Amino acid sequence: MKRFPVIATLCVSVVFGLSACSDDSDSSPSDEASKATQAAADLCTDLAALKADNAKLKALSPANATKDQVKDAYDAVQKDWAGVKENTAALKEAERNAVQAAADDLKKAYEGLPGDTTGKDALTQLQPKIQTLDEATTAASAGLKC
Repeated sequence: MKRFPVIATLCVSVVFGLSACSDDSDSSPSDEASKATQAAADLCTDLAALKADNAKLKALSPANATKDQVKDAYDAVQKDWAGVKENTAALKEAERNAVQAAADDLKKAYEGLPGDTTGKDALTQLQPKIQTLDEATTAASAGLKC
């Protein structure tokens, strides 16, 4: 929990510094800096939540996970992804596309599971997609210095 304030401060500093370099005469620099700072902070928070909930999904034990546990963890990942999508303007296009593709692949794989799939089978089939999403969110977070 101590890392969050440090990470948020770092993200805010980076975005504030980058926004100070832009030449946008339509609005005041302080307004733009404030908007950019807030967007970066929100995005870093959303990416951290996505990464954490994806880790919870990844940590479920195939030996004893129920389908409801898998569904709840999956739903949390999808909710987090919705938050990330709202703040993607701060992401570099390649990172955004990688996270989006990984989240979409996980969604398609989950939705393609037969209704009688056990928790063990669901996790076994979803594991490669979960891993890809984990790698994409890590890269995006590193790119933002979150």
